[in-house]
Amino acid sequence: MVFSLLFIFLPIVILVFIIAYATKNKEKGGETVIRHLYTYLVLFATLMMVIGGGVSIFMAAADLVSPSGYYQSYTDYKQMTLSGKMEGAKTEMSEEELLNSYELYKKEEQQRQKNGAINQIIKSLGFIVIPLPVFLYFNRLRKHYVEE
Repeated sequence: MVFSLLFIFLPIVILVFIIAYATKNKEKGGETVIRHLYTYLVLFATLMMVIGGGVSIFMAAADLVSPSGYYQSYTDYKQMTLSGKMEGAKTEMSEEELLNSYELYKKEEQQRQKNGAINQIIKSLGFIVIPLPVFLYFNRLRKHYVEE
């Protein structure tokens, strides 16, 4: 717990000291230091967003290719159906109807998981498409600062 708080607050404290030092020494180019610091912070944040989006897309693609979810066992499904605890289920069903109903349930559940994976891929693309132009713009600014 203490380590995680230290891990969170240490970069913030270091950043505050860098900004304080840069503003104190304005005549020595403090504004340039702040500009560079801001550029690198934006580059870091947008790069982390792009990487996170890429990882999320990979995980969603894996779920799309191989949906692995929890399915009730046939015995549990049969027991829940015959006891009337499942919505829309008839309490009087033959074994064959019950088995067909269970297979339909499994297919619907797999399709639901695949649809969720596709939805996650679309959402994760936003974490790449939105920050990537910002990253490229600030990277170009960084290169411009280096040339000056």
